[in-house]
Amino acid sequence: MSAFRTLDDLEVSGKKVLVRADLNVPIADGAVSDSSRIDSVAPTLVELADKGAKVIVLSHFGRPKGRRVPAMSLAPLAPHVSAALGGRNVAFAPDCVGSEARQVVEALGDIYVNDAFSAAHRAHASTTGVAHLLPNAAGRLMQGELEALESALLTPEHQVVAVVGGAKVSTKIDLLVNLIERVDVLVIGGGMANTFLHAGGTDIGASLCEKALSETANKVRDKAAASGCRLLLPSDGVVAREFVQGAASEICAISDIPPDGMILDLGPKTVAAIEDAIGNAKTVVWNGPLGAFEIPPFDAATNAAARAAAKHTRDGGLLSVAGGGDTVAALRHAGVTDDFSYISMAGGAFLEWLEGKALPGVEALKDQG
Repeated sequence: MSAFRTLDDLEVSGKKVLVRADLNVPIADGAVSDSSRIDSVAPTLVELADKGAKVIVLSHFGRPKGRRVPAMSLAPLAPHVSAALGGRNVAFAPDCVGSEARQVVEALGDIYVNDAFSAAHRAHASTTGVAHLLPNAAGRLMQGELEALESALLTPEHQVVAVVGGAKVSTKIDLLVNLIERVDVLVIGGGMANTFLHAGGTDIGASLCEKALSETANKVRDKAAASGCRLLLPSDGVVAREFVQGAASEICAISDIPPDGMILDLGPKTVAAIEDAIGNAKTVVWNGPLGAFEIPPFDAATNAAARAAAKHTRDGGLLSVAGGGDTVAALRHAGVTDDFSYISMAGGAFLEWLEGKALPGVEALKDQG
């Protein structure tokens, strides 16, 4: 973290500190169904307040086409933020500029803290503009995210295993190409594995597949071979004729997929190979489920591999970092979210980091000397 200031580098007593947070939580009729994002930024807000700062939190839901939509107001979040801060009073400004905001804040601020890694891939006024105008630093959530990602990809302990799943190769081409240069084993699961199998000449029956990307998949395979990265593709799968809960299914070798069968999960031999790779790893980076985890019994592979990584982490032999919306849901489904070293809720920013892209909100925090 030497390139970034943190809260440890700031003198905040008596100062007005602008904190960019991501409070984009699910809310309906004023009720928050998941307060994880509020809870995750609370340590930064409490620490600043305890050090004597006047804390101003910046966040947004959105203004479609510039219109103010009452349902997208952050006002209902004030009591939830207050609860996360141990009951501290939280005032709400209806706007971020003008007299109403000044009445709450009294001025624009003295220091800027970015604690919203999930918005760091956007070059917005609140993520980059303010950082260039005020002394700045990363909040504790941003700091933890950057440290975890740097440890997992920039300065990892080998062997490094990347687990990449999901439905489509088309959404993760850049990610795969970047990871190949950085990891020792690349596990490919989910529907995207079918595209690789098809590109390699395997008949995958009625399985989901982006056949138009066969050439791209083979280029990824060739690049992996040239880079010394082992691609771990399915050797067997759980096959069904329909995608519904409790559907009749069978385990088939990849070479024996029936014409009307759909591969909806990885088979036990593939899972065992993944567990073995994880067991020999020092670092695991995970993005995407390995099967159609939302519907049993097609959650078995994701559950088993996730629990293997969780156990290895608990035993102290593994740094495990995961992120992405479906990934978080899948790991929560497997009951392992408390056992991974770090789970990011950043979504797009997490993916762009894995793709090797510079994130504007992160670049704006780099020490300018």
